[in-house]
Amino acid sequence: MPSRPTILIKDTSVPGSPSSVDSEVANRARRRIGRRLLPFLFLLYVVAFLDRMNVGAAALQMPHDLGFSERIVGLGAGVFFLGYFLLGIPGALIVEQWSARRWIARILISWGIVTVFMAFIHTAHQFYLVRFLVGAAEAGFLPGVIIYLTHWFRYQDRAKAVAFFYAANPLSYVIGSPLAGLLLGLSWLGLRGWRWLFIIEGIPAVVLGIITIWYLTDWPEQAGWLPKDEKRWIITELEREKQTKNSRHSFKIWEAFRHRDVLLLIGCYFCAMTGSYGIAFWLPTILKRLSGQSDLKVTLLAALPYIAAFVAQQLNGWHSDLTRERRWHAAAPLFICGFALALAVAYRASLPASIGLFIIAGGAFYGFQPVFWAVPTKFLSESAAAASIGLINAVGNLGGFFGPMIVGYLATRTHSFSAGLLYLVASLFLSGTFMLLVGRQTTVGAT
Repeated sequence: MPSRPTILIKDTSVPGSPSSVDSEVANRARRRIGRRLLPFLFLLYVVAFLDRMNVGAAALQMPHDLGFSERIVGLGAGVFFLGYFLLGIPGALIVEQWSARRWIARILISWGIVTVFMAFIHTAHQFYLVRFLVGAAEAGFLPGVIIYLTHWFRYQDRAKAVAFFYAANPLSYVIGSPLAGLLLGLSWLGLRGWRWLFIIEGIPAVVLGIITIWYLTDWPEQAGWLPKDEKRWIITELEREKQTKNSRHSFKIWEAFRHRDVLLLIGCYFCAMTGSYGIAFWLPTILKRLSGQSDLKVTLLAALPYIAAFVAQQLNGWHSDLTRERRWHAAAPLFICGFALALAVAYRASLPASIGLFIIAGGAFYGFQPVFWAVPTKFLSESAAAASIGLINAVGNLGGFFGPMIVGYLATRTHSFSAGLLYLVASLFLSGTFMLLVGRQTTVGAT
């Protein structure tokens, strides 16, 4: 049963017009909510991506120690997303219908424990099993947070809020790449650095999961830290938004799953994640082969695209909210990323050119995500939004299975990463095309 009562508010304003509540109260509420929630959610996402992608850095040592081929490593990296797929939709619904803070805490604690188990694998089958369990444990985290943000931020502020949260994604690479490089140099208690990488990066998730239980608040009505006038303002605004969406069409879950734009968003996100994870996982190995540098220097080089990504992400989210335009703000970064990646293949003989083009590709791509996630919450609400976001994220993240796996397979067959990177280019261009089709030839939920 829903843990939140329905609040009926008579809507006396014109949709899209400024609220009748004093603007000073509105500004105070927005600032207070942002300061309370976003930095903590940001920290959780940093830890999530450190634990999700640390296998890319571990791949600099682990294959040699365990005798794994690039095909095995690529498949193991991708198996994460099979577990992630199975629990993605239920996790999003649990956040909407039960308790965000309890479910997010459960996710953090379980994936932290399983990440530590990665340090003790010895065979390919153990590798596949633990990666699958890490994915299953983390499933629901991202869609859960996206749904949780709709409990606290209006549509007009949502892309900026998601952009702040998503900044943890590229910054986790900026932090995680050099950290991984340092940890790879460890050799304690007879364990190689890549094993300590999983142990040390798994523990913070457990600690933060315990903190999440008492720090996060599920709904504005329950927020003792929010003054009454600010609480009244955000409840009123979110209820007005809900009523406006329902006055157009109140989607049931299965109706939402069949909605043309939801299907296009699934295709868009699947192809985008194919490109993103294909690049992110194999970039350290590609740079190692191109440069011949030490593991630490390679991980520092691999962090550079994500510095650009942070800037692009914030600017694109801010400008999308300013203009209220979503489709082109989401599609253009995908096209730029694909074009830069294609040029990186063409100029692969030049290390400076390759690094520069990878920086452009990484910077461009991350402008896509915060704008993308503002789209489904524009025309869907409550359980339909939760289930659809869970479906989009779960199916879309299967691209994270195919991207690393196919790049690894093609690299094994051709002894080059060029064919795999061109596959990622095609995925990115197809993703951008799907995004531009969202909202076309439909009057409901045009974006």
